Amino acid sequence: MKNILAFDIGGTNIKYGLLNSDGDILYKNIVQTPSTLEAMLSFIKEKAQEHSNKSIEGIAISSPGSVTDEGTVGGGSAIPYIHGPNIKHLIEKETGYKTEIENDANCVGLAEVWKGAAKGKKDVAVIVIGTGIGGAIIKDGIIHKGNSLHGGEFGYMILNPHNLGSGMNTFSEVASTYSILKRVALKKQVDISSLSGKEIFALAEQGDDISKQAISEFVTMLSIGLYNIQYAFDPELILIGGGISERHDLICRLKKELSRIISVVDVASITPSIDRCAFHADANLVGASYHFLQKRRQQ
Repeated sequence: MKNILAFDIGGTNIKYGLLNSDGDILYKNIVQTPSTLEAMLSFIKEKAQEHSNKSIEGIAISSPGSVTDEGTVGGGSAIPYIHGPNIKHLIEKETGYKTEIENDANCVGLAEVWKGAAKGKKDVAVIVIGTGIGGAIIKDGIIHKGNSLHGGEFGYMILNPHNLGSGMNTFSEVASTYSILKRVALKKQVDISSLSGKEIFALAEQGDDISKQAISEFVTMLSIGLYNIQYAFDPELILIGGGISERHDLICRLKKELSRIISVVDVASITPSIDRCAFHADANLVGASYHFLQKRRQQ
């Protein structure tokens, strides 16, 4: 069985691992993200050489940004040096291994379709909630990137049209974990850096009205976004990822709010099917590997 050497490139760390063609992680590790492109390429080459006796078929990369089929990374991220050069070709030149690269949120979606909560499904939407909202659209089992490589960038959707540009308009601004912190900080008149999501949820459980209201508004806006995605794409399933998705009560609260929305919108008849992502920390490695295998099959 051939193996794949996968790298999940993040702003702070690079996770890497060796996976077989069934998506099983044989080995994994994590290092601090290098400060230059040259250092990153050198690191990937070093790991490829270390694993050269492991029947490596190729290298799979999960990257932030808008990734083209040719291997360049557009947009912006916390790693400025990856934007512009053809990362795929540079890695192939350094290592001698066939390389494929895909956007990180898309990798999450592919992991779920391959071996996760969406296994066996063809049309799936994935939203990843953090300081902003990212996402992926899987159509007929394949990532749909769109004309401008922004397919699945749900965070840009405008959910609140009032005072555009105020910082509380887009899906990312009103339904991310950061939005909860922002609401509480404004009401309590404290610096947002002094708050954490875990603290706010704990305060809500203790009866703090401001925290309870902030979480309630977050759930409502997230549910509206899910409703919109359902009627725009009509997927079989919408999966929710990110750290907040691991809260045991989130899916239940969202289903309850979606039922309320459906009940008051006269024309609505479809209740979105939602669940949490099965993969967490390893999703990008698994999804990048699956993307590599899909590309190899197409060639």
